[in-house]
Amino acid sequence: MHDLKLKKARYGLLSDGTKIHLYTVSNGEMSFSTTEYGCTLTSIKLPNGKEGVDILLGYSQLDGYINSSSCFGTVVGRFANRIGGASFTLDGKEYKLDKNDNGNMLHGGFDRWEKKVWNVSPVMTKYGLGVKYTRTSYDGEQGFPGTVKASVSYTLSEDNTLTLEYEAVSDKATPINLTNHAYFNLKGESGGSVEDQELQMFCDNYLEVDDKLIPTGKLIPVAGNAFDFTSPKLIGKDIADTKGGYDHCFCVRKNPDGKDSLSIAAIVKDPASGRKMIMKTTEPGVQLYTGNFINGEKGKNGFVYAKHGALCLEAEAYPDAPNKTNFPSCILQPGQVYYQVTQYSFEF
Repeated sequence: MHDLKLKKARYGLLSDGTKIHLYTVSNGEMSFSTTEYGCTLTSIKLPNGKEGVDILLGYSQLDGYINSSSCFGTVVGRFANRIGGASFTLDGKEYKLDKNDNGNMLHGGFDRWEKKVWNVSPVMTKYGLGVKYTRTSYDGEQGFPGTVKASVSYTLSEDNTLTLEYEAVSDKATPINLTNHAYFNLKGESGGSVEDQELQMFCDNYLEVDDKLIPTGKLIPVAGNAFDFTSPKLIGKDIADTKGGYDHCFCVRKNPDGKDSLSIAAIVKDPASGRKMIMKTTEPGVQLYTGNFINGEKGKNGFVYAKHGALCLEAEAYPDAPNKTNFPSCILQPGQVYYQVTQYSFEF
């Protein structure tokens, strides 16, 4: 039996004097750290000699997260990814959102959940030991209707599985799409390009997008093109055919057990070290993003992150779902509970 432990340490101060902490959960083999600032995952450490290896891009200190717009390890809400035209209509009323991405809304606009201080408490769930974050997003925040009470739990099990559980309730119908924007590099966060890492995705289709990365509404089969990861393939093999890298939502092949069961979505492997990450989720989509816009940003210990220096696998509802009637609904109704589970399991 591994020894699950939770430690709390001071991490820094905000300009208004708010104390921010770092919570580290370990099982004797691996660990992860997280902070209530932005509900952020700051590190995932796997065994590698005495020090271990940190496979999560980010910053050494709190200031990095305060000043960054790259979403390193942060929670994203109220709607992850993009909403076309930064607007949607619900129950006959049009809602206008922030235009922060080529006339569209990305990751909640300018008033980001990743810049909020969340309430925090230790938690023990069926998935393991960790921390639970909660906050209230009031009616009109980011332009969305309804007061939403949200919670996010990060827990670690004895068998090296990191589980992310999300819950939300609302007093009005509202779009909800929560995810975590962790940037992984199985070589280590300072390992350079992930093009030499192997990816398999259990996805037969991806969402076609326009030149501003808004889905057209079409599902495109991956067979025979650069988006085919149905068999393990080096990330860099076809990346030149993608106009700068992958930033696309893939449609997860669902388990036959029902919509709330976890489906395997992706497996990443670093051939050199043998490290492996297995992703499972309840969500219909996974955004594969190959760090196309990180270029020259100074991360942990001053290391300069370059383009394709990480990959993100963001479990989510389909982008622009509020405007696409043929996509699975992302609308949370009063009396319903939004519940999402995503797991990253590690072998080393």
